[in-house]
Amino acid sequence: MKKLLILLILLTPFISFGQDLIPTASGDIKVTPILHGTLVLEYQGKTIYVDPYGGAAVFEGQKKPDLVLITDIHGDHHNQETLDGLDLSNAIIVAPQAVADKLPSGSGKSIQIMNNGQTESISGISISAIPMYNLPETADSRHPKGRGNGYILELGGKKVYLSGDTEDIPEMRALTGIDVAFVCMNLPYTMDVAQAADAVSEFKPSIVYPYHFRGGDGLADVEKFKSAVNSSAPEVDVRLRNWYPGN
Repeated sequence: MKKLLILLILLTPFISFGQDLIPTASGDIKVTPILHGTLVLEYQGKTIYVDPYGGAAVFEGQKKPDLVLITDIHGDHHNQETLDGLDLSNAIIVAPQAVADKLPSGSGKSIQIMNNGQTESISGISISAIPMYNLPETADSRHPKGRGNGYILELGGKKVYLSGDTEDIPEMRALTGIDVAFVCMNLPYTMDVAQAADAVSEFKPSIVYPYHFRGGDGLADVEKFKSAVNSSAPEVDVRLRNWYPGN
């Protein structure tokens, strides 16, 4: 019995590390943080890669993707080196026009271009492309409105929001019925912790993961984000996970 207990203790971190299961009426959504703004979602036998970045090696042990979602043209979102190292032979790549223009011919099984305001059913999954951009809107903005996409996926009746690189824009604050949200917070590229917490407290997802929080001054204070959200919207489940292995 003692040997079995020791074995279970040793194995448990490898079984459960970095993965969450979110129940739906038709099966669990499996969430695996990978790096920065990169994650893997699995649902009903479908595997979805979001903004593959960090090299193919960080996906070791993951299933081959059926869908790859890319939010923007920057190298931590559209990372061609990482894409080139992955087996995308069965993957539909979903991307805005600006990203699609940069993808080599023959990328993936096919490329599905989506731009802000569009909703499509792709591989049986409803995907909506929504705005992501910086404020104020200026000609030299790092993320001008209309170039990149945030995404909302519907999985088993749950709405999953992927913010991409955005500030606390009106379109995000106006979201309703979001069950799971992945929200960025890294200056000077997106928004600060206070902005992110204030926006999340307004649209109130059931679960929120702060992600994409490495900025010019290092990692954002996600504990401060959690405290701020829990203070103003205690019903929101703030989940802090390891998005930066080795830090």
